[in-house]
Amino acid sequence: MNLMIEARGLTKSYGSKIALDGVDLNLAASGSIALVGPNGAGKTTLMSLICGYLRPSKGEIRVLGEAPGGSALLGRIGALPQDAQLDPGFSVGIQLSHYAALQGIPKPKEEARRVLELVQLSETFNSLPQSLSHGMRKRVTIAQALIGQPELVLLDEPTAGLDPANARAVRELVNRLRGQCRFIISSHNLEELQKMCDTVLHIDHGRLSNQVAVDDAGQEGALTLTLAPGIEDQQSVLTQIAGVRQVTKRDRDEYLVRYDLTTHPDFDLELLTALKAARIPYRRLAIGLSLEERLFTPEQA
Repeated sequence: MNLMIEARGLTKSYGSKIALDGVDLNLAASGSIALVGPNGAGKTTLMSLICGYLRPSKGEIRVLGEAPGGSALLGRIGALPQDAQLDPGFSVGIQLSHYAALQGIPKPKEEARRVLELVQLSETFNSLPQSLSHGMRKRVTIAQALIGQPELVLLDEPTAGLDPANARAVRELVNRLRGQCRFIISSHNLEELQKMCDTVLHIDHGRLSNQVAVDDAGQEGALTLTLAPGIEDQQSVLTQIAGVRQVTKRDRDEYLVRYDLTTHPDFDLELLTALKAARIPYRRLAIGLSLEERLFTPEQA
């Protein structure tokens, strides 16, 4: 199996502080990866090691089969560091053309225009960064990460501080390009990551504490149901439906329903039929556990 990232005992220390502590990874060269965890957990350190910005204190790591930071990976990896800034004294086009030239791209201006078109900001080529909104500047820095059509793109907090419209534009961009390259994305927004990534890694205190596949969400025999308000004795009605094993109230009208997936593989349809027969309106139904539950409370969820 071809691996995108392979790490053994990967450790990075800053003096007495251990930022990454003996991480082992085998990530296939398909699909996109999300990194989640609290501030200071080691996410940015791991991304820096993948890019070759830092060297491990112990252990080893291979990216696309090569050692990070070497000439063999030149042009194959793109990155958006956290809080990346643009130079206020030069236009967007000049800066992106410069980055393209540094990668040895023959026609750097054409490449700058190409990546700006990808992020739907072609009109900003001659603009100074300070004339752009925060969201537009963020998308320009993402364009920088796409120069040269890299195989792997790392985005550290790509939607942090963005308004909903710009955050959606970033999500749509990632999903549009997922077939052309692989992404590793760090973010605190779990709902957003679930829309963009195939595998989620949870890092805490420098260690890999959990790993889940997004596509497996429907294989747990659980769903979240939000009923219309004003329905009396909601929980007892749900527990009487065939196949239900447990009903847990989360919020005023929201329930986590666990069911027997083996004997009721089409339980969602059976549930909707039962609700219709009982004349109980519903507002929302989501198959599987939320990403938050799967990552942080697997034993209770």
